[in-house]
Amino acid sequence: MALGQGKIPATVITGFLGAGKTTVIRNILQNANGKRIALIINEFGDVGVDGEVLKGCGEETCREEDVVELANGCICCTVADDFIPTMNTLLERDEAPDHIVIETSGLALPQPLVRAFNWPEIRARVTVDGVVTVVDSAAVSEGRFASDEHAVQAQREADDALDHESPLEELFEDQLACADMILLNKADLMEPSNLDAVEADLKDEVRQGVQFVRTSNGAIDPAVLLGMASASEDDLDNRKSHHEMHHDHHDDDDHDHHHDHDHDAFDSFTVSLGQIADKDAMEAKLTEIIKTHDILRLKGFIDVKGAAARYVVQAVGPRINGYFDRPWGAEENRGSALVVIGLHGMDEGAITAAIKS
Repeated sequence: MALGQGKIPATVITGFLGAGKTTVIRNILQNANGKRIALIINEFGDVGVDGEVLKGCGEETCREEDVVELANGCICCTVADDFIPTMNTLLERDEAPDHIVIETSGLALPQPLVRAFNWPEIRARVTVDGVVTVVDSAAVSEGRFASDEHAVQAQREADDALDHESPLEELFEDQLACADMILLNKADLMEPSNLDAVEADLKDEVRQGVQFVRTSNGAIDPAVLLGMASASEDDLDNRKSHHEMHHDHHDDDDHDHHHDHDHDAFDSFTVSLGQIADKDAMEAKLTEIIKTHDILRLKGFIDVKGAAARYVVQAVGPRINGYFDRPWGAEENRGSALVVIGLHGMDEGAITAAIKS
């Protein structure tokens, strides 16, 4: 099925105040490599500061007109009045952005925001590339949800549009439930064994296939973070909020396994192939390879025997999306090429051999 063909990808970044969302975004901008990124910032209380920090990054892809601040309360409460018009304004510009990054308040439910991408005028032109939740690992290891929970609570009480009753634990659960990728930030402040314990605990709260990546100071290669092609707006049934779940807990032993990850170190390589006779069999094989070798991302294109068009493959964890994107050119050298992205130390030789087998 074609996911997001011709649509502008949008990445939603959520997490409590102080988790490191702004630092993550600034790192994306500074490593955008010419990609024009538009920002929508919705962190009330800190929104003005965030805006100035991001506008001051000095990058060509971080122009002042590409930074939009929503200071009128939480996005999920103002979708029709605030968010949709803002998105339309971005889309109607002569020079549309290559990618949209939305920094939400950690106190707003991410699910309603993702649902807003199903509004007809938005859905036709934009897709949710992925939902990224930034976690203050050091705070979580100490039984807290933010480095300064008093500041988070004060931020919450300052906005009348927010739900003041739900405990922070429920909001944290909702951030995890909606995520495609979770950044365990501030990893440098923790002992590896404590970080292992945090990851193991959080894996009980997320859907199967959600990726955990350890980061320090919000540093992560944009090639890992952007381009997930998750089409999260089509997957809301699997991202229910705390209240939607009605405390219905599902045990899933498949994602209880743990991997010893070195944070902040990624490798990538390309595997070139010839023509593939059976794309479905190839996707099934890739799914197993991704699981076996703990690959974070896999993307590329395949020359399918008998097909006039190129077949694009995108994988985030074990979830693979594929679609035919365009016909091969008459003078184009047909072939298959897959880019593999994973943590430093992955076995390039074994992965390459498995893909080519």
